[in-house]
Amino acid sequence: MTEVFIYDHVRTPRGRGKKDGSLHEVPSVRLAAKTLEAIRDRNNLDTATVDDIIMGCVDPVMDSGAVIPKAAAFEAGYSTKAPGMQISRFCASGLDAINFGAGKIAAGSDDIVIAGGIESMSRVGMGMSGGAWYMDPSVNFPAYFMPQGVSADLIATKYGFSRDDVDAYAVESQRRAGKAWDAGYFNNSVIPVKDQNGLIILDRDEHMRPGTDMQALASLNASFQMPGEMGGFEAVGIQAHPEIEKINYVHHAGNSSGIVDGAAAVLIGSKAGGESMGIKPRARIRAFANIGSDPALMLTGPVDVTEKLLARTGMKISDIDLFELNEAFAAVVLRYMQAFDISHDIMNVNGGAIAMGHPLGATGAMILGTVLDELERRDLNTALVTLCIGAGMGTATVIERV
Repeated sequence: MTEVFIYDHVRTPRGRGKKDGSLHEVPSVRLAAKTLEAIRDRNNLDTATVDDIIMGCVDPVMDSGAVIPKAAAFEAGYSTKAPGMQISRFCASGLDAINFGAGKIAAGSDDIVIAGGIESMSRVGMGMSGGAWYMDPSVNFPAYFMPQGVSADLIATKYGFSRDDVDAYAVESQRRAGKAWDAGYFNNSVIPVKDQNGLIILDRDEHMRPGTDMQALASLNASFQMPGEMGGFEAVGIQAHPEIEKINYVHHAGNSSGIVDGAAAVLIGSKAGGESMGIKPRARIRAFANIGSDPALMLTGPVDVTEKLLARTGMKISDIDLFELNEAFAAVVLRYMQAFDISHDIMNVNGGAIAMGHPLGATGAMILGTVLDELERRDLNTALVTLCIGAGMGTATVIERV
C-alpha cells in the first residue's frame, strides 16, 4: 500500500453559531473556499494536479448544499480539473474526509487530496437535513434514540462523573484554549476571514471564555433534565441500561461543545505527490478505523474504536504521545481517560470544543491539525485523534511525524 503523508493544514477561526456571530455574514461556500485558497497559496499548489477535494458537511442543505467542496473550488479559483465530494458521518465527518482521501491515496488511485470540512451552524441549523434517525419510529426504537445530551448524562451517571467533575474539566478546557491562543500556538494554522475589501472579519476563536470558573458554571441549570424527564428519554436510557435507576443530569452549555461556524482543510498525498508539489511531509497517516457502538450511550464510540485501532496496528496506549478527542461533552473525555487510564497532561492539551466550539463537519480536520502542530512543538512522534458520533459510532486516526 502507498504511504500517505500530511503536508499542510489550515482552518478558519470558529465564530459563534448565532446570527450575531462574526461569521454569520459569510456564506458557507466562502468559508470553505477560504481554506482552499490558503492551502493553494501556502504551498504554491497547481490546482490542476489535485485529484480530489473531500469535505465533511453534516447538514449539506440550503447554504451548504449542492456538493459544497466543488462549489468552494469554483469560488477559490481552482482549476476545473479538481473534483469535489462531500461526506457525512455526523461529528467525525472532517476526520473521515481525511481518512477517505488517505484510503484513495493508499490504494494508488490518487496522489494529491485536499480533505477537511465545513459547517456554518449560524446559517444552517443543526439537524436541518432531517433523517430517519430523528423521525422514523422504526429506527428510533432499535436505536434507543434520545438527545445526545441525555446520552452524555447517562454516561456520567453510569461511570460516576459528578457535576463538579464535568465542570472542572470545562474550566480547564477554557484555560488551556486561552493559554494556547495567547502563546501563539494557532498562529500558523488559523487563517483570518476577511471581507471583500480585505478587512478582517474574524481572526480568533470567538466562543472562548477563558475566565470561566467553577462558580460561574455552578449557576447554570442542567440543559437536558427537561427532555430527559418530561420528554421520556430518561426511560429510554434506563430501558437500555437497567442498572441505572435514575439519570444524574450534569451537562449544560458551559461543559458541552459550543455551536460555531468554521472550516478546515488538510493537504495529504503520496510521496510522489509531495515531490511533484516540491514540499516535504510533516507526518504520515499510520492507520484509521471506524466502529459502531452502544446507541444509547451513543458517545462512547471513541473507546471502542481506539481498542479496534490499537488491535489492528499492534500498538499500545503507551505508544501514543498525545491524544485529541473532540469535547462534545465533558463526560465523553472523562470516560475515555478513565477507560485507558490516560493522564489529562497528554489529552486535549490546548483545550477543545467546550472552549472553542464544534463546527460539526469541520472539527475532525481541525483537531488533527491541532495535534500535529503540538507534536512538532513538543518534538514528539505519535498522536491519536478520535471523535464520538451520533447514533453510536466512533472514528479514530493515528498519525506520526516523519
